[in-house]
Amino acid sequence: MNLNIKKNFKKFSLIGQRASFGLICLELAKNDTNFLILTADVSTSAGLDRFRKALPEQYIEVGISEQNLIGVASGLSSEGFNVMTTTFSPFQTLRCAEQIKVNLGYMKNKVILVGLASGLALGSLGYTHCSIEDISIIRSIPNITICSPADCIELYKILEASTVYKESIYIRLTGTSNQPIIYNDDYNFQIGKSIRLKEGKDIDIFANGPTVYESLEAAKILEESGISAGVINMHTIKPIDREAITKSCHEKKYIFSIEEHSIIGGLSSAIAEVKSSFFNSSIQISIALPDEYDKSGPYQQLKDYFGLTSQKIAIRIAKELENDQSR
Repeated sequence: MNLNIKKNFKKFSLIGQRASFGLICLELAKNDTNFLILTADVSTSAGLDRFRKALPEQYIEVGISEQNLIGVASGLSSEGFNVMTTTFSPFQTLRCAEQIKVNLGYMKNKVILVGLASGLALGSLGYTHCSIEDISIIRSIPNITICSPADCIELYKILEASTVYKESIYIRLTGTSNQPIIYNDDYNFQIGKSIRLKEGKDIDIFANGPTVYESLEAAKILEESGISAGVINMHTIKPIDREAITKSCHEKKYIFSIEEHSIIGGLSSAIAEVKSSFFNSSIQISIALPDEYDKSGPYQQLKDYFGLTSQKIAIRIAKELENDQSR
């Protein structure tokens, strides 16, 4: 791990993934003149002002024209540049779905797509800016990997890995400032390989992004009532870690999937698709956002409303297990 990054990981936690993104990219680009960042009028929002001033030859601003952003990035990629694009998540994915499909998925030009403020982070602006469909859209396009970092250290790990990765990758930035720290030190990271953060005898919880911290806290609450819950950070949604899912499904009666995304097409669906090939498997309970556009509001308020806080997750899991015992 870069020493400057390691020294600043507490600061990154305070400012959150979106602001940390630009600072991490500056470190990654200093020794790689082939590395380019393209944005759609989000230099400040993405924490890229320092990058823009320090490395102007490696920064391209296309303005508020997201579909053009992907077109220009694809052209530069075809000429051998290591290209990263960023704008707010719904504009990076849904607005550019055709360009991503044709230029990246079909033509296989490698571009790193970074979606800012995904999930419910911009809940106060409503569902034009909330991004609860991004994983399902991108997951249906071949030749694109999807990652969702649990904290700012993992964001660094994913960004670093993405620069040498052979395939296009969508990196989903979630949460706001004061993001809890999951990893206090360096650790082994590999795209496509989940990380078990806690062992558990009774159930396993699969989570990614901000729901990893909430799941770890929920596991502590469940321990107090005698439920031993394992927690697995499924930071890569595509390709999904089939081995980890298979192991849990053969060892546990119940597995739970927690995500800040629609219940359709995201982590829950990816796990269920793996489970469908088993003759006899665990019962899967999905805790996710409903298939509807519901209330808007502040981020933490929405997390509580949709049952994605540690207390609500623990209550839901305990209730599901209690119902099973009462049958």
